[in-house]
Amino acid sequence: MISKSTIDQVYETARLEEVIGDFVQLKKSGSNFKGLSPFTDERTPSFMVSPVKQIWKDFSSGKGGNVVAFLMEHEHFTYPEAIKYLAKKYNIEVEETERTDEQKAEANERESMYLVSEFAQKHFSEMLWESELGKAIGLSYFKERGFTDETIKKFCLGYCLDQWDGFTKAALENGYKLGYLEKTGLTIVKEDAQNPNTPKKFDRFKGRVMFPIHSMSGRVLGFGGRILTNDKKAAKYLNSPESEIYHKSKVLYGIYFAKQAIAKEDNCYLVEGYTDVIQFYQRGIRNVVSSSGTALTPEQIRLINRLTKNITVLFDGDAAGLRASLRGIDLILEQGMNVKICTFPEGEDPDSFAKNNELEEVLQYLQENAKDFIQFKANLLAEEASNDPIKRAETVRDIVNSIAKIPDAIKREIYIQECAQIMNVSENVLFSTLAQIGKKEVADAAKKAKPEQKAFDVVKNQVTVEKVDVQYELERKIIEMLLLYGNDQQEFEDLVLKENEEGDLILEPESLEAKVYEKIYLDLQEDEIELTNEQFRNIYYKLIEQLNENEDFSIRTFISDLDQKMVEEISSILMEEEKYALHNWERKDIYPKDKKTGVGQLVSETILTLRCYLIKKRMEALQNNTHENNGNNNETLEEIMNYLQLNKLLNKKLNRVLS
Repeated sequence: MISKSTIDQVYETARLEEVIGDFVQLKKSGSNFKGLSPFTDERTPSFMVSPVKQIWKDFSSGKGGNVVAFLMEHEHFTYPEAIKYLAKKYNIEVEETERTDEQKAEANERESMYLVSEFAQKHFSEMLWESELGKAIGLSYFKERGFTDETIKKFCLGYCLDQWDGFTKAALENGYKLGYLEKTGLTIVKEDAQNPNTPKKFDRFKGRVMFPIHSMSGRVLGFGGRILTNDKKAAKYLNSPESEIYHKSKVLYGIYFAKQAIAKEDNCYLVEGYTDVIQFYQRGIRNVVSSSGTALTPEQIRLINRLTKNITVLFDGDAAGLRASLRGIDLILEQGMNVKICTFPEGEDPDSFAKNNELEEVLQYLQENAKDFIQFKANLLAEEASNDPIKRAETVRDIVNSIAKIPDAIKREIYIQECAQIMNVSENVLFSTLAQIGKKEVADAAKKAKPEQKAFDVVKNQVTVEKVDVQYELERKIIEMLLLYGNDQQEFEDLVLKENEEGDLILEPESLEAKVYEKIYLDLQEDEIELTNEQFRNIYYKLIEQLNENEDFSIRTFISDLDQKMVEEISSILMEEEKYALHNWERKDIYPKDKKTGVGQLVSETILTLRCYLIKKRMEALQNNTHENNGNNNETLEEIMNYLQLNKLLNKKLNRVLS
């Protein structure tokens, strides 16, 4: 268990915008930050971060919370893991008691797989540095590649001994279960026909140098292993199989080490192999990742899209199947990103080029040779087309197909103009072709989406209007006011029910100065109103207690002691109005009024509205009773008339006309 003092120190030290900035590219928006949702596929920002309140809200998925909630949602951390991650980031020493065997057993399957993977990484590193075979084979290989000790340790590189079950035995001896070793793919388990109760166990990566694959937060998800012998039957590179924690289509090698540099440089270099990433990083170019030998996927592109809009794809000088690789370029364009391509001289790849040249030379080469995708594709395909008119036409159509993938209309037009110049084709023809492609895509999509419909069927458009839960919204507003203005001293206009000289009931205003939380608490107590929503009720009592006890109440401290469901609810309440900042109203000369200018009025009107609503509900209940009871209803009718009069007075005060 992590001590309370450590947890408090983590919450006090951690800066939400810094932590989220490691995973999402954030841009200033007034007093807040905004960015693309890390939970959904979107092209316009709907993700808001409030440094003042230290909470975030993702309007596209509905998720929200504090810094710990973000790590739990985004990285699938448990609560203790999130605290440890933050402690490590901010160099805070974690005080904790040793977990019992029972607590270890309670760890869920996913967490157990993470623990097994972390043990494997440490074991492979230990074998590389401390075993004779590891030093002679694995370490020698990395040194030959030109990697320094510092780089090898930075990327946690290792070696799996060339033994059938050396790693598996070590893991089992350290208490890790065979089931999780098999699920992570570290161990291959096969039935033994002669001994059915004792299956055969093999190390998947035996005799290979190891490249751990990290998540964006630094957790070990899987491994890539390279064989060093000339065994033609064995694959040169072998990756961990798909598992609960490792999905190769959603992972980029090196993203953990590159994320901050990518956001800072506002560009990401995309290479093919592990050693390309490591060599570039060692040379001083940190904003580099790899798709680890797999075809580029939309999920991987979206991972980069959170950090930058710009990708530079680096290809080997003699890359086989370069044209096939261009499919990845189209995927990048579809995501609305800017893409450049750079190829290296014949016989060179990013690894060798970075190894054999100084940093300034590599940067200069990249700057001078990175071509816009349209220039690169046109040049490449034009060379293939040569003087063949049919191939030339196919080339032009191929390029326009790529341009059609771009969501931005202005960019499409500029690229069409550029393509027309390079390929010496009229712009009108290209625009016409682009329009045909667009129409075809729309028609295909409509055909796919259109359900089968019988002849002469009449389809009615049914508009369903969601009914507003008035009491829920009012209770939510009360929580919001307590959170934002609870300790503010305000002047309120209180209403006292009196009889005038004619004997009629009137509401006489009286000025009152009090703190917002005192006013709300006393009004609800006086009317014996209890919040009906259980979540709001729990938050309400905790808030009143904290506001009463702490003069220096802060939202950040308050939510650090709440469970994650409450934190998510509070962040949703507080950030609700922040979503309007996403629309940049000021740019349209619309200036929303600052709500804080009328806090006293807001509180009074909210309480009055809640009273009116509850009076209305009470009258409806009394009316139902009169219908059900056939006896004497005089007392009930008199009560209804009193409520009607009170409701009329309250609504008059709210400037509402009653029908």
